Amino acid sequence: MTLQQLKYADAVASCGSLSEASRRVFVTQPTLTEAIRTLEEELRIAIFSRTSRGVTVTREGEEFLASARQILADAAAIQSKYTGKAVRLPQFAVSTQHYAFAVEAFMDVVREFGGTKDSYDFTLRETVTSEIIDDVARHRSEVGVLYLSRRNGQPLTKILRKEELVFEELFVSKPHVFIGKKHPLSRARFVKPEQLDDYPFISFEQGAENALYYAEEVMPAIDRKRNIRVRDRATMTNLILGLQGYTVASGALSKELNGPNIVAIPLSYDDEIRVGLIHRKDVPLSRPGAAFTRAARERTARVK
Repeated sequence: MTLQQLKYADAVASCGSLSEASRRVFVTQPTLTEAIRTLEEELRIAIFSRTSRGVTVTREGEEFLASARQILADAAAIQSKYTGKAVRLPQFAVSTQHYAFAVEAFMDVVREFGGTKDSYDFTLRETVTSEIIDDVARHRSEVGVLYLSRRNGQPLTKILRKEELVFEELFVSKPHVFIGKKHPLSRARFVKPEQLDDYPFISFEQGAENALYYAEEVMPAIDRKRNIRVRDRATMTNLILGLQGYTVASGALSKELNGPNIVAIPLSYDDEIRVGLIHRKDVPLSRPGAAFTRAARERTARVK
């Protein structure tokens, strides 16, 4: 077993694809495949499960990778100390629902590790709820960001427990309506759901995994008469402003990323939004992972 093999295994787990991993570590795919095969034969375990959709980490593989990443981090620290050259770039990936604070926290991490002489390999995935859980469970991301509520809390908690993931709460917020400053309801102290019936509800489309408990909005579209589903934050903002639409989210509003023309009004709706981080159980966070957690807490400290 070599450090190179550990690096290859780490890359495959992070990418979820042999072809993408081979590009990341600058070797051919056959070379990478053979290195992983030899490592699995030596350890007498299957680190990865191969399917037509790519590769996923096995349960034995998860335990192995937790140790392998610690070895790689220790080796990088030793070589950096004595030669000034690290054997491994700082790597970090986060998968998140569409929260502006998560993007801001990610930027904080980049600034912290992005000095003029430093290198890094970071990934930010704004994606659907089911993929966030799968990314963290399969080592494609170290941290995930999502919310729990009275509606989705029980089923999502069961899924997290099954995948051996833990949820760490960042803040609790009452639901808010995000609307444009020129919307007829923009000066209201609070909004009732029935007041929104004449306006389009803009929600994030969840793909094939469209069960209600995967919805990114605490008030489900099934309760609304006019629905538009989108996949990205910019499109949602444009539709909110252009069609007098609205979405339902936490009170965490960023003027820089949500736009200066979006306001958040409390929604009279009997639920709460518990936004938090998920990560693998009993696996310590990397330095970038810990920095992201710290930045996310700082960014949301005043949210209610």
